[in-house]
This record gives sequence, C-alpha cells and structure tokens, in this order.
Amino acid sequence: MNQQATLSSSLLAKFPALEKIRALPKPILLGAAAAVVALVVAAVMWGSEPKYKVLFSNLDDRDGGAIVTALGTMNVPYRYNETGTALLVPADRVYDARLQLASQGLPRGGSVGFELMDNARFGASQFAEQINYQRGLEGELARSIEAMHTVQHARVHLAMPRQSLFVRERQAPTASVLLNVYPGRSLSDAQVSAISWLVASSVPELTAENVSIVDQNGRLLSAPLGEGRGMDADQMRFVREMEQRTVERILTILNPLVGPGNVHAQASADVDFARREETSEVYRPNQEPGQSAIRSQQTSDSTQRGVNPAQGVPGALSNQAPANAQAPIANPPAPQPPRPGQPQQPANAQQQQTGTQTATTNLNERRDATTNYEVDRTISHIKQPVGNLKRLSVAVVVNYIRDKDGEPQALPPEELNKLTNLVREAMGYSETRGDSLNLVNSQFNDGPPPVPMWRDPEMIALFKTILAWLVGLVVALWLYRKVRRSVTEYLYPPVDPEMAEAERVEAAREAQDVARSKEVSRYEDNLERARTMANKDPRAVAMVLRTWMSKDEK
Repeated sequence: MNQQATLSSSLLAKFPALEKIRALPKPILLGAAAAVVALVVAAVMWGSEPKYKVLFSNLDDRDGGAIVTALGTMNVPYRYNETGTALLVPADRVYDARLQLASQGLPRGGSVGFELMDNARFGASQFAEQINYQRGLEGELARSIEAMHTVQHARVHLAMPRQSLFVRERQAPTASVLLNVYPGRSLSDAQVSAISWLVASSVPELTAENVSIVDQNGRLLSAPLGEGRGMDADQMRFVREMEQRTVERILTILNPLVGPGNVHAQASADVDFARREETSEVYRPNQEPGQSAIRSQQTSDSTQRGVNPAQGVPGALSNQAPANAQAPIANPPAPQPPRPGQPQQPANAQQQQTGTQTATTNLNERRDATTNYEVDRTISHIKQPVGNLKRLSVAVVVNYIRDKDGEPQALPPEELNKLTNLVREAMGYSETRGDSLNLVNSQFNDGPPPVPMWRDPEMIALFKTILAWLVGLVVALWLYRKVRRSVTEYLYPPVDPEMAEAERVEAAREAQDVARSKEVSRYEDNLERARTMANKDPRAVAMVLRTWMSKDEK
C-alpha cells in the first residue's frame, strides 16, 4: 500500500495535470471514460474491418436498385468502388450473396436492343441478319414497355412468318408479351390496351388482336374484361357512365330541396348491345285508278268491212236475188270509247239492237286498251344503334326533415309525390320500357354520437406520448443545468473578497518590484556601458565631462 501511495504521489508530482483531472466531478469523469471506450472500440472495429470484393459490376439502374434492396433485406453490408461502377460486399459473403440473389432472379440483365446490329459480322447470312433484327426489335419493345412505372420487367416474343409470293400461303404475324409487375400493383385495362397497340404499331401487318399479354402469375391480360359474360370493358364502362349520369341528375334536382347529404340514389340500367339490321318491303292495297300512277298504257284499234253471209232456209227464195232497198242505209252511231278495264263491244252488236238488218255490208270495229299502274311498295332498311336502353331501375332514399325544435319528421305525402314526379322526369321514366322507381322516406342512421376528445382512445394515447416526451425533456434540462453548474463551479470557483483584495495587493507589489528591478537593471546597464566607453576612449569621455561641467556653470 505504501509503495502504491508513493507511486501515485510520484506520478502526481511528475504530471500536475493528473491532479486536476482527479479533482473533476464524477459525471464528467464518467462521460470522458465512455468517450474513450467508444473511441477504442471504433478503432478496434475499423482495424478489424473485413475486406470487400466485387459482387457485380456495370449494372443498370433497375438491377442495381433491386440488388441493393435485396442486400438490405439479407443484412449484407455493401459499398461502391471509387468510380461507382461496381458493387462491393465482404469477401466472406460474396458467393453466398450471389447464390441468394440468383434465387430471386437478380440480376435480370438488360434487354438487347438494336445495338446488336452494330456487331454484325462480315459474311453473315440473310437469315442471321433477320434473326438479329427480330431480337433487336424484341429488346427495344421490352425497353419501351419497362418504361411504364407499373412494369418491373418485360419480355417480348415476335412470330414473324416469312413472306410468300402466294396470297393463300401468307400468314399474319403474332406477338406475345410477358410482364413482371411490381408487387402490390396492377395494370389497368387502358394500360393493357396501350401495350397491345404499342407492339402492334411497331411490327408491320400486326394487329392488336394478335397480341397476347400475360403477367408473371399466368393471367391473360389481353382478353376482354367481359368475355364469357356478353360484355366487354367498353360496354361495361358505357353502362356505368349511364347509371352515374342518372344518379347525378337525380341528386342535382333533389339536393336543393332536401339538402346535401339527405338523399341517396342508385340506378341500374339494362342495356341491349345486340346489333340489329332490318330490311322490310311493304305493299299497300289496290287504290282507285285516279290515285295511282300509270306505269304504261297501250291501245289497239281494228276495223273490218264485208258482206253479210247468206241467211234463211235454203230453197228457191234463198237462191233468188234480193229485192231493191226500200230506204237508205243509216250509218250506225259512232262507237263510244270503252272505259278503262272494259272490253270493246263490236259494232254488229249495236246493229242487232236496231232489230232489222237493212244492208248487205258488215262493219266490225274493235278497240283494246291496256293500262298498267305502279304498285305502291315501300322498302325500308333499319340499322338500330348499339346500346339500346331496355329498362332502367332507380332507388332513392330521402332523409327525414327536421322541425323547428330539431326533431326529425317524415315528409308529407304531397311532398313525396312531388319528389317522385321530379325523379321520374330526371331519369326519363318510360312505362313502355318497363322502368321502375322506388322512392322511400326514411331516417338516416348517423352512427354513434361523437366521442369527446378527452375520451377518445387515440387522443389519450397521443396525450400520454406528448407527456412522456415533456417529462423526458424536463429531466434532461434539469440534468444539463446540474452538470453545467458543477463544471462551472470547478472551472470558475467562487473567490473570497478578502483573498481577492490580498491577491490584488500582492499583484500590485509584485508589479512594483518588477518595475523597480527593471529600472535598477537599466541603470546598471548604462553604468556598465559608460565604464566600457571610458576604458576604450578616455579622451572622448573627458571631453563629454568637460562639456557637462561647462553647461552646469552657465
């Protein structure tokens, strides 16, 4: 013990600073010790830092980001080299990290585009050039698709048949696209259609219908949304917009009457998307001749003149010549033109009506008239529009109104009838279609009453957190002030006034002594300098003394 005490006293005597450090307060000593330990540990860790080796180099941005994320998940430290082109990991984990990243499909490697054509070999066949062009086109399309924020990786396969000189043997090109979508994201119908048109527009004679798009889960994305259900995406969107417009019209007309938020409406539309074309040919019944248009008219007139044949009983009288005529032969009346559709009567029929034949000649006239009328025929071709509304169903719920005291009350029947009529006009109600409307007046369930702020569990938890932080801040400030006061008292201890005055007097005395010693030393220096000069040049010193003496006498 005596030796240790002697050693400590000798160390303190050699190093006075140790005495000051020993006199510091304990909190300061503990903080300094912790800092020293931390520095030692950091130095040891820095000295034992493992060596890093290259994991991958020349990575593109997508693969680099995915690999860095995977390394962070695997708790593998990494860093970049000085040029930023290589990714470094600890040497003892480089192979393990490569295997784990390979199991996740990393790095995927960038798609090869048209830069493949830059390395074309001299003497390559036309088939090889065509294959390289197809590979470059596939890579460029994959890059374009990967530019979308939702797509993580894409692969494009093109089936481009060789062109044939025979039209019957020509085949249309097709394409297949495999998409790897980011987790938690999905492609909309518009994005799928955009990808189809992008690929179809980049390949000659390729149509969007011949592009198949599949995601990483094996789902066919390019199929119509309503395939197998009779409706595609456009038709469903058309129905949805029609229902939404109906609801908006109802809310627009009822909100000013019952107040916003006091009415809810839903509409259901039954739309027929069948394409129909009708062609009909209609014939009207026979009309009067004067009301019909004449298509063609034909008239035929014929006249025959001759002697009447022999008549009577054969015998002597019939063989004799006829007697002379007793009266002149009267011409028959002019025949009247026949009416349309009636046959012409012969002239001899009129002669027979006179009763007696008085002439030997015979006159036979005939007129035939044929009139064709146009048939009243109507041919109509009707092409009905797609999206015909077959039936519309609407349900409306109106909240109770509040009286002067704020109590909810049901609407009167007259008001309900008015609202029903307004809704019918707004929705375009049609009994012919079989539309239905149901308007109900009921009290809305506003839910439980609001919880006061001081009873809300979330607010209570927030207050507790804020209170804990405040208490911690107050404690930290208190400790800071205590430590600061201790350090200040140690560095700047309080001074006794009497001791301060004594020190001031002592300091003044020391200053006077120093000044007096400086004057004495200056006088002695001058005297020594004068003695030296007298020894070196006594004549000059005598002349100086003579001059001084002469000045004193004057």
